[in-house]
Amino acid sequence: MKKKEAAIIISSKRAARLAFKIKQELPGMELYTLGTHPQTQSAHPIHSFTAKEFDNYKYLIFIGALGICVRTIAPLLHSKTTDPAVINIDSTGRFAISVLSGHIGGANEYTRMIADIIGAENIITTQSDNTDTWPLDILGRELDWIKDNEKGTLNRMIADFIEGKPTALLLDIRDRGTRYLEHTKPSNVDIYYHHADIDQSRYKLLILVTPYIYDTSIPTLYYRPAVLHLGVGCRKDCDPADVIRNIKNDLQQARLSWLSIKNVSTIDLKKDEPLVRELAEELDHTIQKLGPGREEKIFECIPVIYTAADLQGIQVPNPSDKVFEVTSVYGVAEACALKSSGNTRLLIEKQKRQHTPGNEYTYAVALNRQAERSGFIEIVGAGPGDPELISVRGKRFLEEADLILYAGSLVPVELTRYAKPGATVRSSASMTLEEQFALMKEFYDKGLFVVRLHTGDPCIYGAIQEQMAFFDEYGMKYHITPGISSFQAAAAALQSQFTIPEKVQTIILTRGEGRTPMPEKEKLHLLARSQSTMCIFLSASIVDEVQSELMQHYPPTTPVAACYHLTWPDERVYRGELQHLAEIVKSNNLTLTTMIVVGEAIDNREGQSKLYSDQFKHLFRN
Repeated sequence: MKKKEAAIIISSKRAARLAFKIKQELPGMELYTLGTHPQTQSAHPIHSFTAKEFDNYKYLIFIGALGICVRTIAPLLHSKTTDPAVINIDSTGRFAISVLSGHIGGANEYTRMIADIIGAENIITTQSDNTDTWPLDILGRELDWIKDNEKGTLNRMIADFIEGKPTALLLDIRDRGTRYLEHTKPSNVDIYYHHADIDQSRYKLLILVTPYIYDTSIPTLYYRPAVLHLGVGCRKDCDPADVIRNIKNDLQQARLSWLSIKNVSTIDLKKDEPLVRELAEELDHTIQKLGPGREEKIFECIPVIYTAADLQGIQVPNPSDKVFEVTSVYGVAEACALKSSGNTRLLIEKQKRQHTPGNEYTYAVALNRQAERSGFIEIVGAGPGDPELISVRGKRFLEEADLILYAGSLVPVELTRYAKPGATVRSSASMTLEEQFALMKEFYDKGLFVVRLHTGDPCIYGAIQEQMAFFDEYGMKYHITPGISSFQAAAAALQSQFTIPEKVQTIILTRGEGRTPMPEKEKLHLLARSQSTMCIFLSASIVDEVQSELMQHYPPTTPVAACYHLTWPDERVYRGELQHLAEIVKSNNLTLTTMIVVGEAIDNREGQSKLYSDQFKHLFRN
C-alpha cells in the first residue's frame, strides 16, 4: 500500500499554530490533535492512534514534549529500513529534532526543512551528517545509483568510513555523481580510475562506482550507475521464458552488472514482441532493496524503439544480409545498442541464442558514450562578467579542468583564477577556429578534461556552433553548462522587469546588421513592430542604423538604456529616450560589450500579475 505523506500530531493550542504554518508550506500534511481544534482530526488516545497509523505515513511529526513522542513510538519500532521518519518539535517551536529514520527515511532532511519554515534550530545526531561525510546508506539514492554491497556488512562499512579508515574509491565511469564525489572527497579517500591500480592491502574499504564486476579481497560496496544499453532482436513471437535469466547469466560471465542496464531498445518491427515487453518490465522492477517491506525505485524503463531509418549508417561488427532482408538494417541488436548509447563500440557484441527450437533472439550491450572515462569537453557559460555570477556547476568545472580555453576578449581573466594548480589556461582571442580546436583536441586525446569558457550564456551569440561541428565530426564528447546572459544582467542593473502584465510579454534578443548580415525576416525595423522589450547585442558600433530602424515603429520617447560591461567593476549604465540613443552611445565612447535595451518595460512600475492576487487561486493557494 502506498504510504501517505505526513501526519502532524498536535498537543496544544500553541502547537497548533506551528502545525498550520508547516502545513501551509508543505502540502500533503494531515493534522491530528489530542484535544479538539478546527480543521484537524482526533488522535486520542495517542498510543492507539500511533499504533494504527505508524506504517501508513512516510513522516510523523510530533509537536510537544520529546518524552511523549519517544514513549509513544518505542513499542512500534521494527527496523530502520522500514520505520517511518519521526520528527519532534517542542511546543515553543525552538527545536526541531530528527528522532527516527534520519537517513533512509528522510527525517534529517525533513527536519531541516521544518526548522527553516518555523525558524527553529534543527537537531541532527547522525554522525555522517555532523561530520560532513558521505551517507553511504543513501548515497546511491541521492546520485541515481543502485547500492549493491557484495562483500561485508553495510553497517560495518559505514562505521569504518565514518571513523576515517583508509578507503579506495574507483570511478571508472563519469557522470553527475562521480563529479560530486571528486569534488567532495574526504581526506581518508583515495580516488582511482582503473581497478588494476588499487593496492587493496593499503585499504580497509573499497567503494566502486562502476557497471563492472571486480575481484576484491576486502569489504566492498558497489554503486551501480545506469550506463549500459541493451539492444535486442528476436524471431516473431519468441517465447521470453528463461531469456532474462540467460541474459543476466551472460552479463555475469562478461563481468557486467544487470543493475547498470539503463534501457532496452529494438527496431519498430519488434516493438510488440513479448520478449521486448518482459525485458522492459524486468528493468522497470530494478529497485534498490533497503530491507523487508521497503523499496525505493531508481528508474523506470520504457523500451526505446527505432525505425530502420534511425539505424541507417550505423556500422555493426557482425552484419547479416539475412537480417537486412527483413529489417533493412544489418544488425538489430548491435545497431540499437550503439544508437541508444551514442557509442561506436560494443562491450558485448551480438550474442545469438536459441533456448528452444524456433525461439531465437540476439542481444548486444554498449556503454553510454557520455559515461566513458575519457577525454571530455565542457562548454561553460561564464555569466556576464562578475566571477561570482558563474554557476556553481561552472565554477566546479573550472576547478577541475586540465585546460581552460577562455574567450579572452570578452571573459574577465579573473574567472580563470578558479583553475587548479598545474592546469593550462589559454585565451582564444588571437586564435583561429582551427587553432582552438587543435588545442582542445590535443588535451582531449590524452583523456583530459577541457573547459571552453564563453561569455554570458554560450548558446546566445556564443559562436559555439562551429566548434560543436568539429566535435561531432571527430566523435568527441561534450556538454554545455548554461550561464547568465547579459540581457538578464541588464534587467537586474536597470531594476526592471522586462515582462509587464498586459503591456509587454515578449523579450526579443537580436543584433543590428553589421558585418554579419541579418536574415531578411529579422531586420530590426520588422522586429520593432511588436514594440516588445528588445535587447540588442553587438551593435554599439552601428548605433545610428539601429536607432533609425527602431524609430520606424517605437515612439521617439521610448525608454532606452546603453549598458556597458554589465557586472564588471567598471560597469556603466546610461538611460534616455530612443531619439537620443546614438548620442548616448557615442558621447560615452561605448563600443564593445555594450548591451542596448529598448522598451516601455524599463523602469516601469505599473501593472500587477495575477500570481499573488487574492482573486487568483492555484495549487498552493485555494
